[in-house]
Amino acid sequence: MNDWQGMTAADLGRGIDKGEVDPVELAQTFLDAIDAHEYRDRIYARLTPDRALAEATAAQERARLKLRRSPLDGVPISWKDLFDTAGVVTEAGSKLLEGRTPDADAEVLQAATHQGLVCLGKTHLSELAFSGLGLNPKTATAPNIHDPENAPGGSSSGAATSVAFGIAPAAIGSDTGGSVRVPAAWNDLVGLKTTSGVLSLKGAVPLAAKFDTVGPLCKSVEDAALLFAAMKGEPAIDLTPASLRGTRLAVLTTVALDDLREGPRIAFEGALQRFKDAGAEIEEIAIPEVAQAITFAPILYGSEAYGTWKEVIEANPDAMFAEILARFRSGKDFTAANYVAAWHKLDSYCDTYLRATAGFDAVLCPTCPITPPNVARLMTDSDYYVTENLLTLRNTRIGNMLGLCALTLPTGIPGCGVSLMAAPREERRLLRLGLAAEAALA
Repeated sequence: MNDWQGMTAADLGRGIDKGEVDPVELAQTFLDAIDAHEYRDRIYARLTPDRALAEATAAQERARLKLRRSPLDGVPISWKDLFDTAGVVTEAGSKLLEGRTPDADAEVLQAATHQGLVCLGKTHLSELAFSGLGLNPKTATAPNIHDPENAPGGSSSGAATSVAFGIAPAAIGSDTGGSVRVPAAWNDLVGLKTTSGVLSLKGAVPLAAKFDTVGPLCKSVEDAALLFAAMKGEPAIDLTPASLRGTRLAVLTTVALDDLREGPRIAFEGALQRFKDAGAEIEEIAIPEVAQAITFAPILYGSEAYGTWKEVIEANPDAMFAEILARFRSGKDFTAANYVAAWHKLDSYCDTYLRATAGFDAVLCPTCPITPPNVARLMTDSDYYVTENLLTLRNTRIGNMLGLCALTLPTGIPGCGVSLMAAPREERRLLRLGLAAEAALA
């Protein structure tokens, strides 16, 4: 592996700024590495080499003139194949959208491009982004970094593995119920789930638009902060080195600690100890409304997802993986009255949660209660698929249902992450806290 392939996006950006890294050579290095990689076709749905080299050439000239647009100007990244790319097929992991070619970039891609980021290509995902496992027998199932026979996590499966295998410095994915954080955790990366509405969804193929969010998967909190700023089209966040000393962190005991497998349990306990050693005050907190809130996921996700895709799905249901088809069709079992009542109750639970956690800097939980399951068993045992998929998304979904922003960090135990959740639209504060937590875990 070339040294550049092991560097963070921020370090590559600094190298470009110092004249030590040439953006065109950098883009070509990654394009060549992708082409040569044994799992290329399981990770990338398609590449955009002409675009990448044109954007890198422009970044090269800006660097020469000392006119770089952002700290990541000239750094190449991958994009989940549900973000529209002008003139390039965007299929969202589904045969139902085969050949779909948008005529404009998604707004977050436009913003990132304006900040100088280089688009390497589009990565595979769960079908229409509706699974936390990352299993997609209709297109491709990306390999897990620790065992290619295990699930990579989803739905941003190719996004995570493009970074973990060193064939993208960073990636952009989406998160509706955990689709950034689960694959980030299972592949030992940092993943940021943003607050709904903070980053534009225009030009992103929807799953459940009221819950869909855009977020980066990367090697460091610094990278996550820079990518977040780039997609917002804003200046980089001030990440002055921070400390956990004096911070108040809550451990959510409701639901999030139930039925933990051994790896996630040991990883979470170890992370808590390191946070304490770094000076954080940690307190357990029970919020019964969290357990109630997540019971509304089938109504709210299922109804919106099926309502969005019903006509397309029912025109050709045989084109879908049976497990994903069943998840979509579950949405037709609910009435409009069910849907509206669920939202009213969820809004009240969100208010209760925010009041209960207002005195804490962040709320902690294991990112995922399980470790990556075996793909072959998932494909042959339907009951196992359903239980593992629901467990996979259980903890991450808390953040989505309650409208929070959240950050997952690797713990040092393979495939196990720790999550920090903060109030809506508090991404900047969360990222600064995450920088201190990352240092404590190092």
